[in-house]
Amino acid sequence: MTVAPIIIEPMQAKYNQQVSRLLVHGFRGKFQPLTNLNDDNLALFFEKLFDHSPAEPASQRIVALQDGEVIGSLSIKWKTESDLKQEQKFPWQSLKMFRKWTLVKLFLALYFLNHQPQARECYIEDVSVHPAHRGKGIGKRLLQWAQHHVKTEPLLDVLSLHVSGKNQQAKQLYEQMSFHTHYQKNSLARHFLFNELKWDYMVFRLK
Repeated sequence: MTVAPIIIEPMQAKYNQQVSRLLVHGFRGKFQPLTNLNDDNLALFFEKLFDHSPAEPASQRIVALQDGEVIGSLSIKWKTESDLKQEQKFPWQSLKMFRKWTLVKLFLALYFLNHQPQARECYIEDVSVHPAHRGKGIGKRLLQWAQHHVKTEPLLDVLSLHVSGKNQQAKQLYEQMSFHTHYQKNSLARHFLFNELKWDYMVFRLK
């Protein structure tokens, strides 16, 4: 039986629903304890954000496809020279099916997971692989794409990410991909929200 090739391509709106489901697989452990939302409703929240929140100019999301199915995704962002921020309005109206307190907690979680890149830094916001396709090198291919992106952009020379101290399997993958821990920190806010105190800030440097 011939295995269908894996294709890496830029995110398109038609993949919003599938990527939203993928994010639930990767991050339900962080968001669901805060809200008690089931998988369907948490995926709907992510999908509404994709549908109604414009992407930042200095950002890009890619997807890994096999037979037209999204099996992996990675999102990066970087700091522009002008550092002009695109005004972003949260789609409150489209999220009215959720309780206000639930939305407050979800946006609070997103805020404390956010990282603002410095000059010449490209930051990996999230990387996720469908559970049925883990262990097949999908995550490695997504990270290789991000590394290639940094290498081909003259204004970027470092690729970075945060990983929870509890996620040793992910940390090992990053180390295999030539990332190293730049520093470790304890985050009381993330400990309170996600029950994850220790975080590693890891970097891949070109110079």
